[in-house]
Amino acid sequence: MNNKITIHLASPRGFCAGVDRAIEIVKKTISKYGTPVYVRHEIVHNKRVVEDLKQKGAIFVEEIKEIPNGAVTVFSAHGVSRKVEEDSKERKLPVLDATCPLVLKVHNQGIKYAKKGYEIILIGHEGHPEVEGTQGRIPGGVHLVSTKEDVRKLKVKDKNKLAYVTQTTLGVDDTKDVIKELETRFPKIVGPGVEDICYATTNRQEAVRDLAKHVDLLLVVGSQNSSNSKRLEEIGREIKIPSYLIDGPSDINKKWLKSVKTVGITAGASAPEAVVMEVVDELKKIENSNVKVMDGIKEKVEFKLPAGIRYKKSKKELIA
Repeated sequence: MNNKITIHLASPRGFCAGVDRAIEIVKKTISKYGTPVYVRHEIVHNKRVVEDLKQKGAIFVEEIKEIPNGAVTVFSAHGVSRKVEEDSKERKLPVLDATCPLVLKVHNQGIKYAKKGYEIILIGHEGHPEVEGTQGRIPGGVHLVSTKEDVRKLKVKDKNKLAYVTQTTLGVDDTKDVIKELETRFPKIVGPGVEDICYATTNRQEAVRDLAKHVDLLLVVGSQNSSNSKRLEEIGREIKIPSYLIDGPSDINKKWLKSVKTVGITAGASAPEAVVMEVVDELKKIENSNVKVMDGIKEKVEFKLPAGIRYKKSKKELIA
């Protein structure tokens, strides 16, 4: 192919502060406490990240019972239920918690409302590990809704004593219709403000909408099990731009580039910048290309590492 194409890079894209923190926790845990380190669920939903950490000595499991007694354990960025936490205590596992602070904030909001006697509604996707963790944190259980239809079918005990919380990987636009339906059906419902929606999810979605105005094709770097990455691909398609979710350069189909003059690239919050650059390099091999970086919000959010990393602590001191 001899087309001249322009590659537009979304800004912001890729890792958010919560993902950065979670990956750093696993790396520093391995460095500080030795291998192997067991990680309950994928630390973040990205193949490259998981494979890199496996090579460094991380072992990923889905259930606490798969972890040997006394083995150093990390909880993933998605958070865990109270039962998972209690099972870890029973097994006397030294634990470092990599749950994103924004996910913990949702847990705390739900717990606060439940303690005040509110019935809790969680806006999220069934089966997502963050949703499962949140469901298992809030006492008294929660109602899970994903769509306006779910809200219409909802049966509650007291329509005057309801509160909602949301999955963090859903942006403002993902939840607004469901929230509007909740407020219409239950006028006295309470919930967090827009400012409590995950900044990274919202910023990346807004960046894609801006990017889509300038491109003929959208490539989203991220894994198929990444909720926020899939949503970026969906947004591109909603805007009628051919859009593809790819794990890396090997997923690029040259046919996608036929008659294309501009390609937009973004990445989900769990996708490494190194993979984005590999995709750019692959496009340059296929086509004569130049690269432009879009203007966008400059993110300055940072989250502290847990005390078990920041301070000198023995494995015994990590056991809750």
